[in-house]
Amino acid sequence: MVVLLGVQATGILPDFRNPFAKEQTDRSQPPLLKSIQDLSRYVAAEGNFQVVVDTQNDRRNVPEFLLNERTLFVGAGSVEAYVDFTRISEGAVVESADKKSVEIKLPAPQLGKTNLDMEKSYVFAEQRGLINRLGDLVGNDPNRQQQVYQLAEERITAAARDSGLAARAQENTRKMLEGLLRSLGYEKVTVTYTAP
Repeated sequence: MVVLLGVQATGILPDFRNPFAKEQTDRSQPPLLKSIQDLSRYVAAEGNFQVVVDTQNDRRNVPEFLLNERTLFVGAGSVEAYVDFTRISEGAVVESADKKSVEIKLPAPQLGKTNLDMEKSYVFAEQRGLINRLGDLVGNDPNRQQQVYQLAEERITAAARDSGLAARAQENTRKMLEGLLRSLGYEKVTVTYTAP
């Protein structure tokens, strides 16, 4: 026995492997760069949100055990609040004659697109009627959950609008500019915002 192991280790006998071993082949294409954009905005705040979406699709006068879809989805996402510096109009920065004070008029902060984090979002529970499950055996719809994701994004976007995130971005941008301009020698810095 020891002799055979030593012979196989030195490469004299062929290496016997499991013919049914699992193998994975990656046939993915290389990434394709679609575009590059220069960003001219200051992201001043970010809100992280969690929402529970409970949807049910059923048919009138049909028992739920036959035809019913109910999904309980926990969605986690974030929304950035930013000031777009490309929208600063000409004459928006006014320096005093003695160069000790400066006034800056900025566009109002905006909320970015909701970013649903799929690593932190999950289907908590799902109920499907008998006919729905039989339909899955014939042809499963890969986009079935798309409506739930969209509802989660819409609710997170609405929560971000009501959360005071834009006001926080406004205050953080003001503090950042005050600190920056005071370090350049200005004694008084006034930051105002145009109406959204």
